[in-house]
Amino acid sequence: MEKKRNFYNIFDKTALNEGEYTKKKEEKRELKDIEIDIKPREYQQNIFEIAKDKNTLVVLPTGTGKTLIALMLAIERKKKYPLSKILILAPTRPLVEQHYETFKKLLPELFMEMEMFTGSVHAGKRSEIFQTAEMIFSTPQCIANDLEKGIYDLKEVSLLVIDEAHRCLKNYDYTKVVDYYKRQSEMQRILGLTASPGHETDKVKEICKHLDIEEIELRTRESEDVKGYMQELDFNKVMVPFPKEFEEIKYLLKKVFDKNVDDLKEKKLLFGPVNKITLLKLQGNLAMRYQNSRDFNALRGMSLTASAIKISHAMELLETQTISGLNEYLINLMKQAEMKKSKAVVALVNSKEFRAILISVADLIKNEVEHPKIEEIAVILEQQIKEKEDSKVIIFTQFRETAMKISRRMNKIDKIKSAIFIGQAKKLNSEGKVAGLNQKEQKAIVDDFREGKINVLVCTSIGEEGLDIPEVSAVIFYEPIPSAIRSIQRAGRTARLAPGKLIILITKDTRDVAHHYASKARENKMHKTIEDVKKDLKEIRKTRTIDDFR
Repeated sequence: MEKKRNFYNIFDKTALNEGEYTKKKEEKRELKDIEIDIKPREYQQNIFEIAKDKNTLVVLPTGTGKTLIALMLAIERKKKYPLSKILILAPTRPLVEQHYETFKKLLPELFMEMEMFTGSVHAGKRSEIFQTAEMIFSTPQCIANDLEKGIYDLKEVSLLVIDEAHRCLKNYDYTKVVDYYKRQSEMQRILGLTASPGHETDKVKEICKHLDIEEIELRTRESEDVKGYMQELDFNKVMVPFPKEFEEIKYLLKKVFDKNVDDLKEKKLLFGPVNKITLLKLQGNLAMRYQNSRDFNALRGMSLTASAIKISHAMELLETQTISGLNEYLINLMKQAEMKKSKAVVALVNSKEFRAILISVADLIKNEVEHPKIEEIAVILEQQIKEKEDSKVIIFTQFRETAMKISRRMNKIDKIKSAIFIGQAKKLNSEGKVAGLNQKEQKAIVDDFREGKINVLVCTSIGEEGLDIPEVSAVIFYEPIPSAIRSIQRAGRTARLAPGKLIILITKDTRDVAHHYASKARENKMHKTIEDVKKDLKEIRKTRTIDDFR
């Protein structure tokens, strides 16, 4: 027996029978002729014309209006298929809310029935809402869970928008939703949005394969149809000396690191150049090897590798972050050793080199010696406020401890009101205090920044991806990062509506230098990779089979 569908009035959610529901839908279809007061830029219009007819991956710098392209396409699809639905996905709840508010602001009040799905809405209620909603905003996790449970299907969805599409890899929930969409929808159109899909050809191809991409539309600040809309960006690379007081600590750390690496090579477990990535891969391989064969050479190798990774991290903190952050990390290692978390950490903490490092770091803290980047930022900010008193500045850094240290120092400067902007993870710092911010706290900080109550925001990676953070006068990288994706996202926070500055701090003779040039090389390679993949897509279209795209 066919299950009777339950319908709700799209205006006031009162119950309707199927005939009344269809009539209301027909009445609302007449609204599709309303003119929307949107004036796209030339490149937005150019990309939209392509995205109308083909599944498209849009690669645009942060702040250049990817969302408007999605809105224009949503309008076009709704006019073409009046009774269809639009599904817009973003990886985090704040991003979902941002898109929802943007669409509400730009669309006429009754143009489409818009709903936002969150995990706090009961699945049964989401099922009811999905029946009558015409545009749904959600995280991929929420939709994927509902589809797996069969709560509803995507048969009537005429447009699927994937924001931060570089995440559409492997088994991430984006790929699950897209797979259902490709199997269920009768009027498919997919739009992927990203500031950068990365520089690796295989990963860009994988994204395109998952999304059935037919065209990639890449624009940079220098593209002919974009540069006329861009504000001037003043780029400065600031070289900071590596203090002599740090040299002894670096020597001791390297001595321990080299000994672990030499032992791994002597045991024929490690070959070739060594870095943090190769060590992490080795750790995984050795764990699998020991699990499968109880190979005790692999077990010893796991301990050596774990120690080398910890020392590598300590060197990174010393070279690129703060002495206080290094001290906190060393204290944490001592606590792990006391709890006998692993033989590797016990052996490391009991070494004479580790004890010497602890003494040296304690002396630096006693004498109030800190990484010179901290004072360099203070000088930069003082000058920025002097030039433009109403400046807003974002400082990006990798680690929470560094963000806290920077913010505390900046708040000592006249006319500076600084706050940290970090993720939700309930990590405890060395003082036993929770170091994360929940979403409500994050939103309050962004609101304060927008209103000028805060003028310096010190962010970890959470500030990089798509969040609706206001236009800023300057963006400062506390350290370079080797990721092209993250570098592009960071830089896109300034020079959007007004001229801006991009400043990158680089500690001389450290991994900072390598990371900076790696990022630039990968960004350049990204452009070539996309061009190569576009050629492959063109060949695929000739054979008309996306399954051949490998």
